[in-house]
Amino acid sequence: MADHNVDLLVIGAGASGASVAMEAVRRGLTVALLDAGDIGGGTSCRSTKLLHGGVRYLELAFKTFDLAQLQLVREALLERGHWLEQAPFLAHRLELVLPTDTLWGQLYYQAGLGLYDLLAGQQRIGRSRGISRDALQESLPMLKPGRGGVAYSDGQFDDARLNLLLARTAEQGGASLRTRCRVVGFERSADGRLSAAISETDTGMQEHWAAGVIVNATGIQADSIRQLADPQAAPRMLTSRGCHLVLKQNLCPGGQGLLVPSTADGRVLFMLPFHGRTLVGTTDAPCAIDAATTPTNEEEAYLLGYVRQWFPAVSDPTVTSRWAGGRPLLRPAGDSLNSSRVVREHEVEQLPCGLVSVMGGKWTTCRPMADDTLQAVAAQMGRPLGAPQQLNLLGSADTPSETRQLLMEQAGQLKDLLPDGPLRDQQITHLQSNHGLQALPMISRVDPTLRQPLSSVIPLCQGEIDHAIQREHSRSASDVLSRRCRLAMVDLAEARRLQPLVEERLDQLTGTAVSTSPINHQLMP
Repeated sequence: MADHNVDLLVIGAGASGASVAMEAVRRGLTVALLDAGDIGGGTSCRSTKLLHGGVRYLELAFKTFDLAQLQLVREALLERGHWLEQAPFLAHRLELVLPTDTLWGQLYYQAGLGLYDLLAGQQRIGRSRGISRDALQESLPMLKPGRGGVAYSDGQFDDARLNLLLARTAEQGGASLRTRCRVVGFERSADGRLSAAISETDTGMQEHWAAGVIVNATGIQADSIRQLADPQAAPRMLTSRGCHLVLKQNLCPGGQGLLVPSTADGRVLFMLPFHGRTLVGTTDAPCAIDAATTPTNEEEAYLLGYVRQWFPAVSDPTVTSRWAGGRPLLRPAGDSLNSSRVVREHEVEQLPCGLVSVMGGKWTTCRPMADDTLQAVAAQMGRPLGAPQQLNLLGSADTPSETRQLLMEQAGQLKDLLPDGPLRDQQITHLQSNHGLQALPMISRVDPTLRQPLSSVIPLCQGEIDHAIQREHSRSASDVLSRRCRLAMVDLAEARRLQPLVEERLDQLTGTAVSTSPINHQLMP
C-alpha cells in the first residue's frame, strides 16, 4: 500500500473541493485532492451555467425580511465579478429578460433589479433597464408577442472547465490529484481524532493518506463521509434535483436569455443561449441521492410545456441533450430531516473526531466557501496559515487586462496553426474558451494532421482528445465528451458518434478504455 503524508487531505474534487485545494496550496500547505469519480463529475458539471447573485434569493430576502439571504446575494454578486474578471475566456456577461405585460410588473422588477445592481458595488457588470415590446420581439423573435420586460445582467460560464482548471492549478502548485479514488476508511490517533484516510481505486489498489487535517467536500454525498468518520453524526443534507434540456432550436438568437420568474407552482425557469442552441432549466424537485442525475419524463414534459407556452411557434422542440444535478441543500443543525428550512448558504462543520465538512452553498461562492474552510483547517492545526501567494488560474495571466490582451494576440497565432476551413474561427473560439492562454502551447504540441475539427457542433480535434487523456485526468468517454469539452451536454447523438474514437485513444494511451460514466453505465452528460 502506497503511503503519503500531507498537511491537508481534501475529499471531493468538485467546485468546493478544488477551490479548497487551490487556496490551501496558495497558503503553503501540502495538499492531496481525491475524488471517487472524475473532477467535477457530480453536481459541479450539471449547473445552469450561470454565475449569479440569485434574483430569486433577493426577492425572498425582502419577502421574509431575511438579512442572511441578502448577504448571500451580495457575496455572490462580488464573486460573479471576480470570475468574469479572472477567467474571461470561459465566463462572460449575459443579459437576461424578465417579461411582463403590466406597468406594475415593470416598476416592481426595475426596483428589485436596481437594488441587485447596487449590491454588486464596484463589481457591477451592467445596469438593469426596461425593454420595449418591439425590442424584446427583435431579440427573441419566436417569443409570444405583446410583452415588454426588464433586462438585467448576470454571468454565464463553463462550469466543468472552471472546475477542472481549479483542480489542475492546485496540482501545478504542488497538490497530489487522484481521480477514481474512493475513500473507504479512516484511521484515528490515540485521542480518537482522524489521522489518516484509506483510499481505493476502481482496480482495487489502496493508498494510505496521513494528514494533519481532513476536509470533506463531497457535496450531496457529504453525509456518507461524515458517517464514515462518525457513525453517530446526524444527517445534514437534503437533495433537490435540477433538470436541464438542450433544444436544437435557437430561441435566443439575439444573445439575451429569458427568465420566467414564476410558473404555476412557483418555480423559476431559465431559457438561455447555449452553443447556438437553447438551454432550458431548471426544476427543483426533492429527490433521493441516487436519483439526482437522472431527469424524469415528468420533468421533461414540464419544461417543454413552458417552452411551448412562451414560444408557441415551436410546437415540437427537439431535445438534443438532457441532464440533471443534485443541489446540496443544507438543513440547520438540530432540525428534523424533513425540515423545510433549507437554504443555499454554506456551513463549515467540525466533528469531534476532527473531520471538517464544507456543506451547502452554490457554484458562484466556491471561493468564500474555501476561505471559511481554511479558517477551520487553521483552527485544527493550531496555527495561522501563511498569506496567500499568487497562483494564476491555469490559462490566465497575472492580471485580467493582460489576459485579455494576450488572448487577442493568441487568436491570430492560432489562425496560422489551424486548418483553413469553414470551422477555423469557431475552432479558435472553442480552443480559447476551453484552454485560455494554454490553447497555443497545447495545439502547438499536436501533430498538424490531428488538428482537424471532428464535429461542427463543437469543433474539437483528436489532439484535444489526446491532451484530455494525457494531461487532464480523463479516463472515460464521458470525461472527454461531457466535461473536457461540452459536446455530450449539447448534442448527445453527436457525442456518441465520436465515442468509439475516444475509447480507442483511451485504450492506446492508457490501456484502460472506460466507456461508462462513474454515475451511469452509459455515455452521459
